[in-house]
Amino acid sequence: MKQLRLGVLAGLFAAAGVLSWGGARLWDSVGTLPSVPLAASIVLAVIAVILLATALSTRTRLRAQRERRPGAKGVEPLFAARAVVFGQASALVAALVGGLYGGVGVFLLGFLDIPPRRDQAIYAGAAVVAGIAVVAAALFLERVCRLPEDGNDDGTGTAAA
Repeated sequence: MKQLRLGVLAGLFAAAGVLSWGGARLWDSVGTLPSVPLAASIVLAVIAVILLATALSTRTRLRAQRERRPGAKGVEPLFAARAVVFGQASALVAALVGGLYGGVGVFLLGFLDIPPRRDQAIYAGAAVVAGIAVVAAALFLERVCRLPEDGNDDGTGTAAA
């Protein structure tokens, strides 16, 4: 499985930010810009917490399995693969959403003297911070679930001969 690259996430964030900034300027010149929901940052923060909890739990289980503690519950390879896919998908979506709200937030910085627009800029900034937290938690989860590079991955596995 390929690992996420920070360059891809940063590029997605930047492209979404530029497009949403331009879209916000265009939309504001035509009519009223839609509001930034407070729920966006809350949902992203919840996803970050879930990813972090999954990573910490998996790391603890892998450590117990590696140390051969009695009664240690191992980690199924399929669980680890699903966790990594969940983390990667979450990071990609968070980079996109964070970029979208970041672009709108940058546009709204010119209107901080208007209280409703200032609130919208704060909500957009909170969504960007929560998106960054999702990306960080996803990268941590991916690192926890990474296979060791000690040469034991020769593809022979444990299948019966």
